[in-house]
Amino acid sequence: MKIGIIGTRGIPNQYGGFEQFAQQLSTALAERGHDLYVYNSSHHPYQQDKFEKVNIIHCRDWEDKIGTAGQFIYDLNCINDARKRDFDVLLHLGYTSDSVWHWRWPKNTRHIVNMDGLEWKRSKYNKLTRRFLKWAEALAGKHADILIADSPAIQDYLAGKFSKKIVHIPYIASICEHPDVALLNHFTVAPYSYFLVIARMEPENNIETIIKGFLLSKQSYPLLIIGNTSNKHGSYLSKNYSSGKVRFAGPIYETETLNSLRYYSKTYFHGHSVGGTNPSLLEAMACQCSIIAHENVFNRAVLADDAGYFSNEAGIVQLIKSSSNTDRIAQQKKANLEKISKLYNAKKIVGDYEALMLRSVSSSR
Repeated sequence: MKIGIIGTRGIPNQYGGFEQFAQQLSTALAERGHDLYVYNSSHHPYQQDKFEKVNIIHCRDWEDKIGTAGQFIYDLNCINDARKRDFDVLLHLGYTSDSVWHWRWPKNTRHIVNMDGLEWKRSKYNKLTRRFLKWAEALAGKHADILIADSPAIQDYLAGKFSKKIVHIPYIASICEHPDVALLNHFTVAPYSYFLVIARMEPENNIETIIKGFLLSKQSYPLLIIGNTSNKHGSYLSKNYSSGKVRFAGPIYETETLNSLRYYSKTYFHGHSVGGTNPSLLEAMACQCSIIAHENVFNRAVLADDAGYFSNEAGIVQLIKSSSNTDRIAQQKKANLEKISKLYNAKKIVGDYEALMLRSVSSSR
């Protein structure tokens, strides 16, 4: 098949979950003999035309000139280019600014949309933006050939809204087998002697709640926060909480470093509250982290009883104080690792996507 992947800032990953997934899926499908194309923002630091066996298409992105509105132009530029490519499948990762151009989606191409989470619930958006996002969601649901949900909870939600095929396929996670303890030296932390957060600096990721709960627990170990603080919320957090106890280490995208930090952490906090199965949660499970997660249906669907759950600062304090139950934590780590091995391994997920695409293309002929 000739397959295009649209809707991300591009590969190799320099941003977040969708970009990482685009890299994992595209390279694996290319290895299986398919002709893969991934759309990259013109601002992406990688400017080559190939990444491994994947073709890179660079499209003009105006976000640096006109802000968020530039994403709509970038998506339109990508779609206009896709109209010339004669793709068998165009995989849309997300719908936010893509679905408004549905009338420009290329004909004679199967459109599969990964619907991500409930974007209109994100607290960073005002009421008008949330109304727009609900409208954009409806457009994607109406005009896509197939909808993909990365979480059973998202699948149930979509099934109640759209009368079309909705397929549950989660993200990929690889078990961390060779963590490098020497990589901790750069962060001046010792194994199992620090708490860890890896997240985008957004209100719905509950980073401030995690920080406040951590500080109230009066731990001697530091809290290490990995993520880009250049946005408004990130600047607020770093300005108000940065200290010897709460350390903002900036964005890191190097997999080996991230996995080593996860593996050797005492506790990993996952504060994401909006969306489906978040890749960073799967990666924490794959690194055998002891996990404290925000209490919501999405995190429960993945972790079940194999984590501690918080909904406020007091909950975090209580969970930190009870983290001395080493037998229970060891059981949780083992159970989460088994989930990664059985449910989220690359061979299975790539195979599910490949089979879905082949069936979709075959049914259209």
